[in-house]
Amino acid sequence: MKISVIQAGAYMTNCYILVDEKSNESVVIDPGDAPQAILEAFKDTETNLKFVLLTHGHADHTAAVAELKKEYNVDVYMNKDDCKLIENGEYMFGDKSENATKYVDDGDELQFGELKIKCIKTPGHTPGGMCYLVDNYLFSGDTLFNSSIGRTDFPGGDFSTLINSIKSKLMKLDENIVVYPGHGEGTTIGYEKIHNPFI
Repeated sequence: MKISVIQAGAYMTNCYILVDEKSNESVVIDPGDAPQAILEAFKDTETNLKFVLLTHGHADHTAAVAELKKEYNVDVYMNKDDCKLIENGEYMFGDKSENATKYVDDGDELQFGELKIKCIKTPGHTPGGMCYLVDNYLFSGDTLFNSSIGRTDFPGGDFSTLINSIKSKLMKLDENIVVYPGHGEGTTIGYEKIHNPFI
């Protein structure tokens, strides 16, 4: 699997493009507030976009969804609890975000090419926060960062819920799993077990 990252918008959100090189199929995770840059980066991969995954419903992670849907007519997956946030207008900033077309929940599996994506619900930053595990790589959105965790002062956020999500689900994963967060540099589960002051 090939992984590309585009840092998008004022909040430098990490948008990820995952490519299964055997099938030439791809997935975009969290297309943030830089639609043209994301579209151009994706076109450069010369792959077939299978679907879009959203870790949560904040606009800095979803702002380019409309452009991708329009260009490629693909489904967009997110947990239903964050779909409700968008429907109720409780997004973080800016214009109303484009909503998902399909729901994912804890334990679901998706597939593109020969790769499987395990869906892990990790509420706390938002009610419907999701992480996605592909092989040895975890895409953690704004749940877990390098030596930090997501904010919980936005609508629907809850600190104790977030800590429980991280400890009961993410910290039980293999220590060698590489974490690709929604902002900032990557890390590993093992590193966070030792160095993250919130855990």
